[in-house]
Amino acid sequence: MRTLRSGPAAAAVTVTLWASAFVAIRSAGAHYSPGALALGRLLAGALVLGVICAARREGLPPRSAWPGIAVSGVLWFGVYMVVLNWGEQQVDAGTAALVVNIGPILVALLSARFLGDPLPPRLLAGMAVSFAGAVDVGLSLSGEGRASVLGVGLCLIAAVGYACGVVAQKPALAHASALQVTTFGCLIGAVACLPFTGQLVHDAARAPAEATLGMLYLGVFPTALAFTTWAYALARTTASRMGATTYAVPALVVLMSWAALDEVPGPVTLGGGVLCLAGVAVARSRPRNAVKSAPAPATSQK
Repeated sequence: MRTLRSGPAAAAVTVTLWASAFVAIRSAGAHYSPGALALGRLLAGALVLGVICAARREGLPPRSAWPGIAVSGVLWFGVYMVVLNWGEQQVDAGTAALVVNIGPILVALLSARFLGDPLPPRLLAGMAVSFAGAVDVGLSLSGEGRASVLGVGLCLIAAVGYACGVVAQKPALAHASALQVTTFGCLIGAVACLPFTGQLVHDAARAPAEATLGMLYLGVFPTALAFTTWAYALARTTASRMGATTYAVPALVVLMSWAALDEVPGPVTLGGGVLCLAGVAVARSRPRNAVKSAPAPATSQK
């Protein structure tokens, strides 16, 4: 019972911190180039995770976990972060949210194909409701004249990188702990972003302290902590169900922007946020008889 409850709690921490990342990126991204921001974020995250790993004496993941860690590290920690940062400079936040939110749908399709995950009606219905909410939020936040073919293409690449990274990460969690998978995935992503070292040094020398602190925040909380809680929750459910959980992010972004940036959302935006949350609730729900008959989780799961 404790494991059944801890998984959703970890997922809630993840989506809350990932939502806060959108607010932080808006500040730091004005002073750091896309590659530099991604590299600085990943270096901060890898440092924090490395210290925790050493303190816990986690050691290296087993060989069987490395393929999934490597793929998720390059595509999700590396490509996704750089491309999304770049894409959000080409299109407005609403358009970016619209395109990136095809990610959970891709996760469901890829996990069904490669992991054998089921696609129950509740999951499909919940994703449909959440995607409709994401469309409402995106359209209500979209500005005029800022969308570009390049920006939309970059956000599409980001969505594909996210989906492939999640599907690759899931099998690795059967062989390594959530902390190991996250730590070494983050480290691989940082290595992949090392070509941006010169830009990071250049931008850091000129950026205000607030922007640099924002970049460090992105590394410690939305990366080190949130990706670890994500992996912890992913190890306890299907990739499809976890992907649907991220539809709560647009709703939380609206609330955080309202509180932190004094951006008052309109009725359409609020309605879209409610749809996002409702869809997540439906997608993650299970029939009562299925819950009663569910087997007890293995105690050896890390």
